[in-house]
Amino acid sequence: MFFIHQSKNMKKTHPPKSDVVKKITKREIFNTLLVEVAWEVCNQVGGIYTVIRSKTPTQVNKWGRNYCTVGPYIHQYAISEFEEITDSPDPYCQVVQKLKELGFDAKYGKWLVTGRPNTVLLNPYCVYDRLGSIKYEIWDHHDISFPEGDELLDKVIAFGYLVQVFFAHLAMDGFTSNKIIGHFHEWMAGTAIPEIRHENIPVRTIFTTHATMLGRYLAMNDPQFYEHLPFFNWLDEARKFNIEPQVRIERSAAHGAHIFSTVSEVTGRECEHLIGRKPDYILPNGINIQRFTALHEFQNLHKEFKERINEFIMAHFFPSYTFDLDKTLYFFTSGRFEYRNKGFDLTIEALSRLNWKLKRAGDDVTVIMFFITKQPFHSINPEILHSKAVLEELRNTIDTVKEQVAQRLFYAAATSEDQRLPILNDFVDDYWRLRYRRTLQSFKKASLPPIITHNLINDGDDPILNFLRSTNLINNLDDRVKIVYHPDFINTTNPLFGIEYDQFVRGCHLGIFPSLYEPWGYTPLECLARAVPAITSNLSGFGDYVVNHIKPINKKPIYITNNKTQDFDQAANQLANQMLQFVRLSRRERIDLRYKAENASVHFDWNNLISYYDTAYKDAISIDD
Repeated sequence: MFFIHQSKNMKKTHPPKSDVVKKITKREIFNTLLVEVAWEVCNQVGGIYTVIRSKTPTQVNKWGRNYCTVGPYIHQYAISEFEEITDSPDPYCQVVQKLKELGFDAKYGKWLVTGRPNTVLLNPYCVYDRLGSIKYEIWDHHDISFPEGDELLDKVIAFGYLVQVFFAHLAMDGFTSNKIIGHFHEWMAGTAIPEIRHENIPVRTIFTTHATMLGRYLAMNDPQFYEHLPFFNWLDEARKFNIEPQVRIERSAAHGAHIFSTVSEVTGRECEHLIGRKPDYILPNGINIQRFTALHEFQNLHKEFKERINEFIMAHFFPSYTFDLDKTLYFFTSGRFEYRNKGFDLTIEALSRLNWKLKRAGDDVTVIMFFITKQPFHSINPEILHSKAVLEELRNTIDTVKEQVAQRLFYAAATSEDQRLPILNDFVDDYWRLRYRRTLQSFKKASLPPIITHNLINDGDDPILNFLRSTNLINNLDDRVKIVYHPDFINTTNPLFGIEYDQFVRGCHLGIFPSLYEPWGYTPLECLARAVPAITSNLSGFGDYVVNHIKPINKKPIYITNNKTQDFDQAANQLANQMLQFVRLSRRERIDLRYKAENASVHFDWNNLISYYDTAYKDAISIDD
């Protein structure tokens, strides 16, 4: 195998290295076009969508019309997120018109997100008729071969070819005299880099990997992944997991790019061993932070959305038994279903130990733990939908009774000479009394509350369900820790919650993310941005960044579980104790922690972290054509 930087006609360049943040000047920005390429531009399939989308307001504010995002045209997503523009003087639009004249399906317009960046979408299917020759050239130039019939690979290769064509016309047809930076995210966008370098297209390329393809697979299958990292043979392992083409693309993009970067020191070490190139820069992911000027503002939002969660909890648990909602805490974890990588197994073990500790101590606090992830399912459990519908009927009945009593009590008070309060039962019609009783009878049931909200396709093989059952965390009456496993993502169309995910987060008290493999980790960062404390791991990029860059404070809103030097048993015990420590906080202490979480989140605002990217862009500008 020879790597992409050894391809013929490719100029070898080495960007200046720097560990110091460099400020990019307005003149440099004025004379440079910055194009960010990602498979998830206007195409929400994973975490990189959040990275690009959240960063665009800051980039547009800094780069103005010189900034552009490029992604694939996927009709089902683009139709709601993209507004096409057919006439504009900027070079991106002019290049798109040129591509259309050449027979390519390209669109220019605005991505309908905050900042409304210039956006170019390229339809991979428009070059499927020449897919064979595109694959041949990649094999001939870079020694990468592809299997037949892999739909995702075919689309990615076609998209990469279109991106290369786009940059070739932008840089070489006189549409602009500016320097051009192409910033590519992940292997699915990086397929264009090898040919851009091979054809000597004057574009300064930056490749950012957010997680190595091979690392994700290895971590899922090797409990000692980090200990074994220096000893893996990348080619043998790629063939073992049947991902050789993807890994070769990733390595070629990393070796071919002028500047190679990743999102954390944790992933940087992984890149060095599995990709064979040490990153030039660490570019941590940020988030848009909405600051509140008064403490009560985010506290009011917490109260509002906690009430929405309370409604779900009443429908889910109260048909079987009740508990005091004023003494109930909501914990949650979320993310893609990677049972070990996300630390779901560690979380369940820690919850079991927390349950035992709380019962032994005689605590009257109830902890509801939500697992929010994505698994194949047939339908929502009809019993849960029934309970929700009956609870709503009970609310409607009570509202009618309340209105009836209010009207009759007001009339009785106005006409009575007796100042004593009348017997309110006398003001309720027999019909509504009977309806009230029948609704209550329909609401109550003898069985335990289910631990899962949906009927899974693979219920018997699901590792979360199996571990919950083996630890007897099945929502017994005397359990202080209750479980709600929700195998679908939360949004406003969800019939069980009816709120957005970020609103759900605001309504919770603690996020739990003790990942064993997490290149960055947006979920705990999203918690802080919404004034919710979180537990993360020092094996996640975010947790590692916190350990090394955030000054420790008393009762800090970010708990760090040490998965790096502790075994499973030790880490589970530490996590259980961290959760117990949080449970034992007073309400005032929890509010104070929420305030500290909101304050800590400011460090990760894109307006602050964008300086890391500016340093990489400044060095890219200095590279000779």
